[in-house]
Amino acid sequence: MTEGNPSLSAEQGRSAVLALALLRGAVAAGLGLASVVVLVMVLWISSPAPDSNPGGALHAAAGLWLLAHGAELIRTGTLSGVPAPVGLVPLLLAVVPVWLAHRAARDVLVPEEGRPALSAVGAFVLVVSGYLLVGAVVAYCVRDGSPAVRPSSLFFPSAFVVAGAAAAGVWTAAGRPVGPPPSWAPVRLHEALAHRRFRERAGTVWRSAAAGVAVLLGGGALLVAVSLVWHAHSAQQSFVQLSGDWAGRVAVLLLALVLVPNAAVWGAAYGLGPGFALGTASTVTPVAFTGRPALPRFPLLAAVPAEGPGTVLNWSAVAVPVAAGVTVAWFTVRRAVPPNAAREEVWSLRETALAAVLAAVGCGAGTAVLAAAAGGPLGTRALAEFGPVWWLTGAAALVWTALIGVPAALLLRAWRLRGPDGGVWWRRADAVPAEGERAGAAYVAGVPRAASGSGVKPERAPGGGSAPLPVASPATGAASAPASVSVPPAARIRAPDEDEDFAPYDFLPTGPWNERTARPGEAGPSGTGEGA
Repeated sequence: MTEGNPSLSAEQGRSAVLALALLRGAVAAGLGLASVVVLVMVLWISSPAPDSNPGGALHAAAGLWLLAHGAELIRTGTLSGVPAPVGLVPLLLAVVPVWLAHRAARDVLVPEEGRPALSAVGAFVLVVSGYLLVGAVVAYCVRDGSPAVRPSSLFFPSAFVVAGAAAAGVWTAAGRPVGPPPSWAPVRLHEALAHRRFRERAGTVWRSAAAGVAVLLGGGALLVAVSLVWHAHSAQQSFVQLSGDWAGRVAVLLLALVLVPNAAVWGAAYGLGPGFALGTASTVTPVAFTGRPALPRFPLLAAVPAEGPGTVLNWSAVAVPVAAGVTVAWFTVRRAVPPNAAREEVWSLRETALAAVLAAVGCGAGTAVLAAAAGGPLGTRALAEFGPVWWLTGAAALVWTALIGVPAALLLRAWRLRGPDGGVWWRRADAVPAEGERAGAAYVAGVPRAASGSGVKPERAPGGGSAPLPVASPATGAASAPASVSVPPAARIRAPDEDEDFAPYDFLPTGPWNERTARPGEAGPSGTGEGA
């Protein structure tokens, strides 16, 4: 409307932008709710003997949408009559609302011609407000009946999940900037964030930690898949016994699919060592399967190993954290010792080890968050604890990746610094010269290394010109005439302790008078009318 009506004032245009941002948040929530409602209604219609009316199906769909945000549901129609909590969130289903909130906040900040720009804080507040407004209406509608929602879980973690996704969208729209830190932060932190070297190292730590978490999840998913194949008969029996018609089996299959990421996290926790709980009196680890498990019939739970002490096959699950530690080391060394890099670009032993340690900390923190999201209660008493313990899983991921990643990173660094002839790789003929070779030598771009290191001192051309004189070749003794090239400022040799962001002459003005040859009658840089 603002683009089609040029008579709108600035205040009216800004009001329209604010209303549009609020509407985008509400639309994002509505799209996620509509997708769940459509899925549930299709399954309800296709069921040959539905046990509820359309209102009950809509009630279940709304509860499932709130569960995807982390809210805890309460089942009231249990056999014992005691309300049972349901806090196990299907992680694949949670991807939908997170992605929609992220995209809504990102698209609000896309500039459009003819409309005033919206600040990052304003976009965040309006999108989150519109999203939570729809969530509050849905929570009010399902306050009664079964399943009902626990009110305290609507604030944490549901509102925090939406706010985090929207904040990530605002940050993405701004180009993912790093800094500046708050004004109360230490001065050293402000100085560190101002240097590109610090930002590159922070990016390396982030990528290494993310790669370690990805390997843990992939290894956990592989463990679950292998165990399902090993117990294929039990998985097939539980799948068939849960429902006799095809509509029910489709519902069971869809539920198993949205719980696959949860199973991958459980498998990662099993490989790390702490394992996971199958009730308050049972724990599954590679060492042993102890206690009396409270196992409901479900195809994914057929992958649980047999009760009793672990075997060699169970112990082989430790290959998952070992692979994660090696991955953290590899991603760290890729940046610590880049190929064909100068000596000053290679990280020291201390910097490499510190980056690997920080990546291990990030991997442990990410694993702990995923473990907390992948578990939850499925009832009272025996099923009050179901899934991995988040702090044990995160601590185990930190220990494994640190104990393996740091030594592996140092070994990979030493290996990449060795050349094919057994010497250090930067000592090759095409590498940067050492400090002793630089002393007293004029380094000119375009001159072969043999000429620059032959001990022949280059002289300036007569008249102060920039063209170098012929240089005697050390092999033949004949004079060769190298091409006349100018040395750009970026080609100068930088000291090892000099910051790569530091350019001492970037602040000087440039103009025609900076040219090496001045026009007749004009003053050059030296204040005379002659060219320098």
